[in-house]
Amino acid sequence: MIGYVTVGTNDFDASAKFYDDLLAVLGGKRMMDEDTFIAWGAGGNGAAVSIIKPFDGEKASSGNGTMLALAANTTDLVDQVYAKAIELGGVCEGKPGPRGESGFYAGYFRDPDGNKLNAFFMPGMGG
Repeated sequence: MIGYVTVGTNDFDASAKFYDDLLAVLGGKRMMDEDTFIAWGAGGNGAAVSIIKPFDGEKASSGNGTMLALAANTTDLVDQVYAKAIELGGVCEGKPGPRGESGFYAGYFRDPDGNKLNAFFMPGMGG
C-alpha cells in the first residue's frame, strides 16, 4: 500500500551517496533522479525510498517518532544493512537483534541528516 517514503536532507550529495550505497545492499537502484529529489526502488511494485530538498526552502529536520523501516528477507541481511549504515556514517540507535517474542529482528540507526531508520526481518513477511 505504501508507494514511497521521503526524508529531507540538508546535504543532497552526501545523502544521495549514503542511500545509493545503503539501499544497494537490499537491491535498490535509483528509479527517479531530479535536481532536488531522488527515489530508489528494488523493482516490481514495492515501495520506494526517496530524499528531497524541502520544497519550502527551509532546513530539513528529522521527525521525532518518524522512522523508515527497510524490509530484509533474513536476519543476516538485517545485519549487513545495519553494518553498511554505520560504515557510511550512520549512528547506532539499537544494534541488530530480536525484539520481543514474535520473531521480529531489527537494527536501528540514523542517517547523516538524523533521520531514523531500521532494517528488519519478520518471519512470514518476506522482504
